Amino acid sequence: MAHIGDIEKACGVLRAGGLVALPTETVYGLGANAEDPVAVARIFQTKGRPPTHPLIVHIAAAEQLDEWVEEVPAAARLLARRFWPGPLTLVLRRGRRVPLEATGGLETVAVRVPDHPVALALLSAFGGGVTAPSANRFGAVSPTTVDHVRAELGDAVDFVLDGGPCEVGVESTIVDVTGENPAILRPGGVTREDLEAVLGCPVEVPATTGVRVPGQHPSHYAPRARVALVEPEKLVAEAELAQGAGYRVGVLLPPALATARVKAHAVIALPGSMHAYAQGLYGFLRDLDQYGCDLIITSLPAEEGLGSAIANRLRRAAGPRPTA
Repeated sequence: MAHIGDIEKACGVLRAGGLVALPTETVYGLGANAEDPVAVARIFQTKGRPPTHPLIVHIAAAEQLDEWVEEVPAAARLLARRFWPGPLTLVLRRGRRVPLEATGGLETVAVRVPDHPVALALLSAFGGGVTAPSANRFGAVSPTTVDHVRAELGDAVDFVLDGGPCEVGVESTIVDVTGENPAILRPGGVTREDLEAVLGCPVEVPATTGVRVPGQHPSHYAPRARVALVEPEKLVAEAELAQGAGYRVGVLLPPALATARVKAHAVIALPGSMHAYAQGLYGFLRDLDQYGCDLIITSLPAEEGLGSAIANRLRRAAGPRPTA
C-alpha cells in the first residue's frame, strides 16, 4: 500500500508533467495534472484514446467545485453534498481553469471527488485537479488492481500508487446537470434509485445524448475474447454448442444457474450479490482471457440498482469491435 513518501513522489511526478496511476474506489486511473495540456495529451497517447473523448477531472473536495466549473446548479450542489466523495461524476459548464484538451474540445467538464484514501491524499497534497481515465489501453477491460495496471501499461506510467483492490469495481455514474433535468449518461457506482431518492424526482436515462462522456463507444471495457450475451435459459446450450464447434468457451455463470453443469473451457460462477459482482466483473473478464478463452458467454443481470451498471459494461464488452 502507498505511504506518505509515495504520495510526495507522485505529486512530484504530476508537477513535472508525468503520469501517475492512482487507485480510486471504482477503478485505477491514469492521472495527469488537469491544468497541463501537454501532460493531458500524454494520457491520450499512452492509452491510444481518441482526443475527442473527454476526461474526468478529479478534485479533493466538493468545496473546490466552483474553482473548476462556470456555475453549479442547485441539483448539482445537492448531489455533490450527498455523494462526494463517491462514485458519482457531474457534468457541468467548463471553468477557465480546465483546458479544452481535458474536455475533448467541449465547453462542459466532468468532475468528481473519489472515495479512496490514497486518491484523496494525493489530491490534497497536489493541491490541484487530476484528469484520470482508467489506466488501461482504450476500449480494454478497466484495471481494478495494481497488477492489472502494470500488465496493461507497463513502463508507460511514470509512477504507480498501490491502493489495493478497488472496492466498487465499475466506473462512476455520470450525471449531466447542465440541462433543466439531471440525466444519467453512464450508469455506475451510484444507482438511479439513489439519485432519485436524493433529488425527489425521476432521473432520465436517455438512449442517446449530444453530450460526449467517457464509456460511450459501442465497444468498451472489452476483453481479448469475444463476448456473447444470451438469454439465461439458453446459456448452457449455447456454451456447449460453441465449445463443440471448436471455440475455447468461457462462461460467466449467473447465480440462477449455479447448479448447472456446463461443458466449457472455463466457468466462473458469479456471486449472488450485485456489489460483489460489480467489484469482481473486470477481474472475471481478465481471468477468462488468461485461461485462453476466445469466446465468453454470459447473460445480463436484472437492470436495477448496480445491475444497470453491470449490464451496461457487458453490452459494451459485447459490442462490435473496431476493424483494422
